[in-house]
Amino acid sequence: MFEPAQFFGLKKGGILKVVIGSGNTKYQGWYHTQEDELNLLDQNTFEKLFSNRGVAIFLAEHVWEHLTFEEGIIAAQNCFKFLKPGGLLRVAVPDRFFKNEWYQNMVQVGGPGPKDHPAASHKIVYDYKSFSQVFQEAGFNTNLLEYCDEDGCFHYKYWNQEDGMIGRSYRFDTRNSGDSLGMVSIILDAYKPLIIEP
Repeated sequence: MFEPAQFFGLKKGGILKVVIGSGNTKYQGWYHTQEDELNLLDQNTFEKLFSNRGVAIFLAEHVWEHLTFEEGIIAAQNCFKFLKPGGLLRVAVPDRFFKNEWYQNMVQVGGPGPKDHPAASHKIVYDYKSFSQVFQEAGFNTNLLEYCDEDGCFHYKYWNQEDGMIGRSYRFDTRNSGDSLGMVSIILDAYKPLIIEP
């Protein structure tokens, strides 16, 4: 059973960094949650964990594609509410514009076939514009870090893994090499403004 007291076992003054839907992934200095502990669509689960403490960084790698577009906006709004001003939500999802037939078969809505496949619950495959829109509609300022454009050209900005590690990325996925891409994600940083306009 998840114990909030254990979750907040930080040094006094330490910043709270939270991995959403972490599965078996573990990063030192981060607090890892599963869907039954932090449901992106249930604000009550956010209240239970974060009502007394704002989050500095949320990290979610290949989570948002398991929600519909509309659910994605609700999830982003919930994260927005519980982030500190100036806080960061780093997110990554499969990329609809990556020109790789094997990849697109794997990440398609409903996945490649078997019901127990991790992609079986995929509800959407985003492109960089639609994924940015989700977070902009929730009030975030957005910065695309990695994505493919409509022509399949890959775009990359350097990002610091200390602010949130994305394994399925240009630098960190072993299926990629200097001249060949085998696995990419749309990676986006969404920032909560320091001052919220009324």
